[in-house]
Amino acid sequence: MKTIDPLNEGAVAPAFSFRDASSAVCSTSDLDGNPYLVYFYPKDDTPGCTAEACGFRDNLPDFSKFSLTVIGVSCDSEKSHDKFRLKYDLNFPLASDESREIVNAFGVWGAKKFMGREYEGIHRMSFLVGPDGKIAKAYHKVKAKDHPDEVLTDVKELFD
Repeated sequence: MKTIDPLNEGAVAPAFSFRDASSAVCSTSDLDGNPYLVYFYPKDDTPGCTAEACGFRDNLPDFSKFSLTVIGVSCDSEKSHDKFRLKYDLNFPLASDESREIVNAFGVWGAKKFMGREYEGIHRMSFLVGPDGKIAKAYHKVKAKDHPDEVLTDVKELFD
């Protein structure tokens, strides 16, 4: 089983592309000069992932004051993301990473344990990327429900 090796503060954030809700191709390179958050979550429409996504949705007006874009990433399909986005009125992009290129680039894919079973999957982690394209804050231990407020506090401190 692969062990995780997540990126840390100061590292250059890997660039990646994804489709938004309207199927337009977007890229993190389009965000040059603006901060953004890449948050990784295991699965659409599960309790923890839903709480985290809804927290980011609710905080989006405050994030936008700092020109911060929130991007959720999981290995679910675009179809799954569309259902999740519509069900919870999510107002930010969800990137489908079925090929695992993004999760591997950020080092968040690896061995996990749940109820005594070991398997490989996405670790719930986030990376706050500064306007310079470098990781300003890496969140390696995330509590889904509290994480959106934690990020908002850090955004105010770092980019105000």
